[in-house]
Amino acid sequence: MVTDPFQLDHFTIRRKVFKLFGASFQIYDPAGWVIATSKQKAFKLKEDIRLYTGEEELITIHARQIIDFRAAYDILDASTGTLVGVARRKGFTSLLRDSWELLDEDGQLLAKVQEDSQFKALLRRFLSNLIPQTFHLKGDDGVLHATLRQRFNPFVYKLDVTIEQGSPLDRRLVFAAAILLAAIEGRQG
Repeated sequence: MVTDPFQLDHFTIRRKVFKLFGASFQIYDPAGWVIATSKQKAFKLKEDIRLYTGEEELITIHARQIIDFRAAYDILDASTGTLVGVARRKGFTSLLRDSWELLDEDGQLLAKVQEDSQFKALLRRFLSNLIPQTFHLKGDDGVLHATLRQRFNPFVYKLDVTIEQGSPLDRRLVFAAAILLAAIEGRQG
């Protein structure tokens, strides 16, 4: 069993089904062990999502604004409170095809997360939300860093994340992006 989730190249996020308020996710390693959990607090005006291993909090994700079409989320290292980076949803672009940007702590673009196909995105929005989403996380230079693929399951949201070997991107940002996709985009279905 893996003790540090940020060492993994592959993991799966699964939304817990029976949660009355907020949202809760379990993160599994390739062997099927729960290695971390994530909780989205309920009744908050600003999104507040946290990633834990056992009782230890690893990262926190906070929305900067209450309601923002082009929402930005600060990703903080929970042990030090330092800003790791920012995930920002691309407003109008996300109407037709979900699109996010990952920024470093200085606000410089590091990578983009985008739905795989404009055609499939339109089908999902207008015909059926049963078509699973696939996202590609690519660097500013176009190099693929990770693939995030939703499994087909009409009852339980599951997202498989595969990080490319040798990707220099901070794994905490990849985890935060995956959790945001599961929490924000996953509740649209």
